[in-house]
Amino acid sequence: MEIQSLAAIRFNQLYNAFREAFKDYELQLSPDELEVMISRRGYVPELSFGAFENGRLVSLTLNGIGQFNGVKTAYDTGTGTIEAYRGKGLASQIFQYSVPELKKAGVRQYLLEVLQHNSSAVSVYRKQGFEVSREFNYFVESATNVRLEKYDLPTGYRIQPVDLNLKEHMIACQDFAPSWQNSFGSVERRLTDFRMWGVFAEETLAGYCIFEPNSGDITQLAVSRSHRSRGLATCLLHEAAQINRHKNIKLINTDTRCEAMTRWAESISLTLQGKQFEMVKKL
Repeated sequence: MEIQSLAAIRFNQLYNAFREAFKDYELQLSPDELEVMISRRGYVPELSFGAFENGRLVSLTLNGIGQFNGVKTAYDTGTGTIEAYRGKGLASQIFQYSVPELKKAGVRQYLLEVLQHNSSAVSVYRKQGFEVSREFNYFVESATNVRLEKYDLPTGYRIQPVDLNLKEHMIACQDFAPSWQNSFGSVERRLTDFRMWGVFAEETLAGYCIFEPNSGDITQLAVSRSHRSRGLATCLLHEAAQINRHKNIKLINTDTRCEAMTRWAESISLTLQGKQFEMVKKL
């Protein structure tokens, strides 16, 4: 068994190992979907690592690299081990191998998300020195079941397409910073995959939505506190739903402390599927 970086691995070899490692997961990714996911999350092959047996990739950690809260960060885009090789501590060995390499590359912290009910994984991460930084909800519902009765915009408001030139104004609308996969950095890596709308009160941005039609993912959605309880968030999502090409609508990684977001999701029948921990370790 040998641990090394994934710099020389062809994508089809990577995909086959990923598919085998995650074959018991409910959500299965096609090659195109995996390519989009790792691209959006900042995958860097040279700083991602795997365990090989006789040249076969049997366990892997795909790392995204970027800035998070102003700190150069490695993000666990996907860690998995083929079933026959589980129970040997390969994922932990890969992580320990990766830390010196990440440090040499200037990475100062390691970030990941883990399902709260996956108690064994949470325990492993805690033993490795990870601490919980936030708790997230994730909502998934069939697009046909989401309640999106069209609201009439209140007088004085309008919705129109926007772009990231308004990023600073978007940030001012937020109650919480987006998770790694929903961050502006992730959006910018796959900018043509997203559609964005803003709702304006005269010339002031009152709220916005960033949506990925191919996945049904509500990547970011926020309404300024002074403009809430007027149906603006639902109006924005109604716009997005018109171009949704996925069977579901998803709202992933909303901060559990943001009760306004939770109430809104429930009000349109987005189903709470589970919770995650965001965990971080200083390197």
